Amino acid sequence: MINTNHKKSIKRVQNYKELLIKKLDKKDFDLLPSSFDITGEIVVLEIKPELIRYEKEVAKAILKTYKNIRTVLKKTGVHEGEFRTQKLKYLAGKKTKETIYKENNIRLKLNVEKVYFSPRLSTERKRIYEQIKPNEIILVMFSGVGPYPIVISKNTKATEIYAIEKNKIAHKYAKENLELNKIKNIKLFLGDVRKIVPKLKIKFDRILMPLPRGAEDFIDLAISVSKKGSIIHFYDFEHETEFHLAEEKVKKACKKNKIKFKIINLVKCGQYSPGKYRLCVDFEIK
Repeated sequence: MINTNHKKSIKRVQNYKELLIKKLDKKDFDLLPSSFDITGEIVVLEIKPELIRYEKEVAKAILKTYKNIRTVLKKTGVHEGEFRTQKLKYLAGKKTKETIYKENNIRLKLNVEKVYFSPRLSTERKRIYEQIKPNEIILVMFSGVGPYPIVISKNTKATEIYAIEKNKIAHKYAKENLELNKIKNIKLFLGDVRKIVPKLKIKFDRILMPLPRGAEDFIDLAISVSKKGSIIHFYDFEHETEFHLAEEKVKKACKKNKIKFKIINLVKCGQYSPGKYRLCVDFEIK
């Protein structure tokens, strides 16, 4: 995310808003986005309804200000459907929705409209790989274009990483990204985790569950392929007044499966919407 409200250093950094001062009245000027998501060379804007008539001017100002940006898109809907994708409208620059994104020593090719991907989770992905010990065998459910498995492969001495994704387009990009990053220890599977995981017949040292929504429905499955000492990373979305509900979902699943466990950590991974946050519950099977 680029924050355009930073303090100016001695060497003046131009703010895209400065190019719009004379084109908008104060009421509209105050509605300009102060921050936006950037994935590779693509910026995705959230434009308030009052500013729609100025959206192309805003996009052009961003292109002039940030030289590393080649394309500006805007959100036209919320994340929806089974794969939590989001419709985006082209505003300015190179007419594409595909880009190469870099983080944590890796590169990822993806289409920002066709797959679910969050650049805001780069810090969380680093937090996960810093916990991984040599020779771990890891399962990543809902692996998308491969950010978690590839970051883990590049930055740890994990033995094998199994990655499962149901979205055919995301899976296609994941295969390309293995080649792009010259990865050898990741095994990709296309399909439903409920059907694929039992067939693997493996007990994993670590299991990641980065589903955009509804991961609690798969805790039972994760437990079924865990062993004593396994670490499970369960992701959830909760309101800031109800963070305890994420832990309750873990407790309920473990109790149902008669599994002893220990919650290691409850981590806030970023804000999803006003008052609502993405959380990760790290827990160990005892």
